Parts: sequence; C-alpha cells; structure tokens
Amino acid sequence: MNKQGRSQLALGVILILLGAWFLLDKTNPQFHSLFAKYAAWPLNMFLIGGAILIIGLVTGQPGMAVPAAIVAGLGGIFYYQKITETSDSWSYMWTLIPGFVGVGTVVAGLLGDNTARNLKHGLNLMVISAVLFLVFSSFFGGWALLGSYGPSILLILLGLWVLGNGIYRSYRNKEE
Repeated sequence: MNKQGRSQLALGVILILLGAWFLLDKTNPQFHSLFAKYAAWPLNMFLIGGAILIIGLVTGQPGMAVPAAIVAGLGGIFYYQKITETSDSWSYMWTLIPGFVGVGTVVAGLLGDNTARNLKHGLNLMVISAVLFLVFSSFFGGWALLGSYGPSILLILLGLWVLGNGIYRSYRNKEE
C-alpha cells in the first residue's frame, strides 16, 4: 500500500473511532462521566496533539510531530493560565512556541526524518526559545530569575552562543 492509501486508511479508522466516541458520549452517561475530565479545556489539546502524532506515525509522516508538539505545547500554556487564573502571562509565554517547534523537529528527527539536520535545528530552536522566554518573562514581570540584570545577562549569553555557533560553522566548513 502506498503512502496515500495508508493515509486514507488511518484517517478512515480515526474518523470511525471518533464517531464511536461521540456516539458513546451522547448515549451512555457513565462513559460521559468517566471521560469528561479528559475532554475538558485545555486538557483536550494534549489529546489532540497526541492524535496528530499518532496519525503521523501510522501514515509514515514523522514531520507530523511538529504540529503535534505545537498543539500540545499550547495546551500546556493554556492549562497553566487556567490553573493560575491569569492570562497576562501570554505577553511572554508566546516565546515558547518556537521551542515547541524545536521539540517536534527533534522528535521527527528521532523518528528518522533527516535525523542529523532535524536534531541540530530542533535543539537550536529550543535554545533560542528558552532565551527569549527568560528575557521576555524578566521584562514583563513573569519572574526575576537573575534580578534586574537578568535581561542584560541573558542577551550577552545569547550573543556568545551565536558567536560560538558561527565560529564553529566557519571552522567546520574549512575542514570540509
């Protein structure tokens, strides 16, 4: 069976299972009460992210790990905002999205999709996202990890990382 046939088969099975889920949810109160906590916002985003990953695995598309990581990561952000009952953290939480892309890229690489390139790019995205998160959360009052000098120190560390990465690339290209 070719890729398109596997994709259609997986999508058909998933749609049938989803329809059966909805039918049981509407007709069986015990089923509804058992799974209601998993279908509640924003925990359902974790399930959607997991479903996207499973679809990618079944259809042989490891690149589906990227949207799966983004959806699950956004679910984590929304869950944090729900339990803390604040939405003002969005002013710096958005910086985690490139890190979610990096996680998905690393997972796709580990699943065999251009492994070396995806691992390198995914790790780079995660580092950049972490630094941006620390800088923006320090500016917007999310937390003061390094005190009032935090953003300055983090920008210097990011600059050193960019310089070191550039020097490493130039020496590696000379050797090749």
